Amino acid sequence: MSESEIPPVRKTKKITLPILQKLKNEGQKFATLTAYDFSMASTINDNHIEVILVGDSLGMTIQGHTNTLPVSIEDMIYHTKCVVAGAPLPLIMVDMPFATYSTAQDALITAAQLMRVGAEIVKLEGKDWLIPIIAKLSEQGIPVCAHFGLTPQFVHQLGGFKVQGRTKSAAEDMLNNAKAAEAAGAKIILLECVPVNLAKKITKAVKIPVIGIGAGKDTDAQVLVIQDILGLTKRPARFVKNYMDQENNIQNAIKAFGQEVRDGLYPEPQHSFES
Repeated sequence: MSESEIPPVRKTKKITLPILQKLKNEGQKFATLTAYDFSMASTINDNHIEVILVGDSLGMTIQGHTNTLPVSIEDMIYHTKCVVAGAPLPLIMVDMPFATYSTAQDALITAAQLMRVGAEIVKLEGKDWLIPIIAKLSEQGIPVCAHFGLTPQFVHQLGGFKVQGRTKSAAEDMLNNAKAAEAAGAKIILLECVPVNLAKKITKAVKIPVIGIGAGKDTDAQVLVIQDILGLTKRPARFVKNYMDQENNIQNAIKAFGQEVRDGLYPEPQHSFES
């Protein structure tokens, strides 16, 4: 799809959850990139990426930590404000930081702080224990993205950044959790480092959009970290594609990522994992 073929709704209209749901229903893919500051958010906005994730990955990309655990709610509020100022068109998704949503009450307090500064959907990592928290947030008008698979906030429990859902029981649990999250009111599912066949099965099993990262080509959308697509990461993960290798500037790299996602050209098999 060339730039001229991008539907006008993706170029001039504010992206909302109903628009993303319509894209899923029509079998059209959409793109997501992380951003943490005004200038990058503005560049992503101008190049028609549908969703911006203000990720707690900023702990690694911006703050220089080895994982996301040190990121605070104050950090997330600050960076969300910066991104919102530069990106009027994409849907703004924001991570809830580590240990700020252990109970429904904690989750409500954290989510409210993020929503007040411009978050339009919050993302939570976990498993079945998330379901009642998702239900409570949804009940209070707070849209939720449920993040399953490799959940970076659980890196020590998982023993590192490893592919999840490779055993039959783990795959069944993830599928059941995705269905339960949808039933509880989640508006989006995010799958990270999940075998291709499992991601495909989950994407078909739920009616809400599924965003993948290292989860194969069959999800409804893809997300990557902006530093990764620009070749700024020293040891990128297998699922990363460096778009600066084929483009001559940041704007074209962002645009190319979005086009390849919509056209189904990214990810390729080498960016994915088998069972």
